[in-house]
Amino acid sequence: MEPLQLDDDGLKILVDRFYDRVRADAELGPIFNDAIHDWPEHLDKLTAFWSSVMLTSGRYKGQPIPAHVKHKSRITPALFDRWLALWARTTNELMAPDAAAALQDRANRIAQSLQLAMFFRLDDQPASRPARRSTDATDPVQRSVLS
Repeated sequence: MEPLQLDDDGLKILVDRFYDRVRADAELGPIFNDAIHDWPEHLDKLTAFWSSVMLTSGRYKGQPIPAHVKHKSRITPALFDRWLALWARTTNELMAPDAAAALQDRANRIAQSLQLAMFFRLDDQPASRPARRSTDATDPVQRSVLS
């Protein structure tokens, strides 16, 4: 089979095939199938997302972080690894190597951002105090503050 093009048509096929696998996955499937009530609409939204991310089309108008946070009780960091492994397998099978690598790189960065938003809390960290600066009238920043 000829590799898919990295365009809207290729992304549509990629997203459809990938989420067929997600829906059938023993761990990911139950979460996604419970969360998504209209798969054709959701697949269109996901295709628009990847079009915006990879082609800078601006088609996606959603908010991925709140969409994922509302399912936080069922999502673990390990499930992100599982999702990324399926994404890598699917992109490697369907796309040219350079397109697959670009899609995987972007997916890894997106997954990292989502995990930070979902699992990292600033209030879990010890409070740090800003370093004190000496009062130096020759320092332009200090001069403007002291004036």
